[in-house]
Amino acid sequence: MKVLGIETSCDETAAAVVSRDAGGRGRILSDVILSQVDAHAVFGGVVPEIAARAHVEALDQVIATALREADATFADIDAVAATAGPGLIGGLIVGLTTAKAIALAAGKPLIAVNHLEGHALTARLTDGLAFPYLLLLVSGGHTQFVSVEGAGVYRRLGTTIDDALGEAFDKAAKLLGLGYPGGPAVEAAAARGDPARFALPRPLIDRPEPDFSLSGLKTALRLAAEKIAPLSSGDVDDLAASFQTAVTDVVADRTARAMALFREAHPATGRGTLVIAGGVAANQAIRDRLVTATSQAGFTLVAPPARLCGDNAVMIAWTGVERLALGLTDPLDVAARPRWPLDEMARPVLGHGAKGHKA
Repeated sequence: MKVLGIETSCDETAAAVVSRDAGGRGRILSDVILSQVDAHAVFGGVVPEIAARAHVEALDQVIATALREADATFADIDAVAATAGPGLIGGLIVGLTTAKAIALAAGKPLIAVNHLEGHALTARLTDGLAFPYLLLLVSGGHTQFVSVEGAGVYRRLGTTIDDALGEAFDKAAKLLGLGYPGGPAVEAAAARGDPARFALPRPLIDRPEPDFSLSGLKTALRLAAEKIAPLSSGDVDDLAASFQTAVTDVVADRTARAMALFREAHPATGRGTLVIAGGVAANQAIRDRLVTATSQAGFTLVAPPARLCGDNAVMIAWTGVERLALGLTDPLDVAARPRWPLDEMARPVLGHGAKGHKA
């Protein structure tokens, strides 16, 4: 089984070809990503119109490169999978429309993929995980705990009430003048700073439900910075370190609660597995803290390679493989969905968490 995947939900134009053998083992045949970071950096964030236009200009060539590197043609693939949501509607339409055209012209099945499901299933490609397992999805637009119980079967255990983790890092970086993208910039500054200098809050810590709230931490960071302005480079490093340490404390506490809930729901799984995915999963301080938290709880931590934690087409192609194996394909009139929760039965929450792309 061989599937072409297309990803255009935000500011990466990506295509990949992934195969699966009769034993269920996956293989990445190609993985092409064209980043738009430089085009958006001057604006301090992603500009949807610029992103959509860049996808239009680049996607055909990115797909051609992915096929060439996989030594494949449209005739060789078994299906075309594309991100249909959640994400920026302009970019989603570009990728999904291109996938529809290929599917129609080549006579191949179309699979409209939920971007979040791509993150949820990546560890099955990279580590061969069996269901069920616990997922911590942390990115610019998503922060949630999900019990992954099968392809298409997800139960949300916790989410963010306001800012997503990646969003909080981006806002902190902007406040401190560290540039875009914010996550790597804050991490680099934090490595030079004193994490104990500023006493920042740990929102929702020790609460029974594994939800997040990060807007108060962001406000506390702003107030601490304003109090000592103008900031020296040392001040910026110390603020970044204090912020990142507060975030890792919150993540560790919330994860401990999510693992307890997962174990209650799946007592027969023995040693549980926590998968961390999304762009923020590349943060080494968060990874290190989760190693400790999972070890203490009797869980195993699985983190896919950093390249597959951010937006990529490999995860879309692999999700296409998983869904195709179950006979789950889509009609050519399937629509893009800028908001598309992974667990559509989950309770609504206050703030940004109520939005489908973050819920």
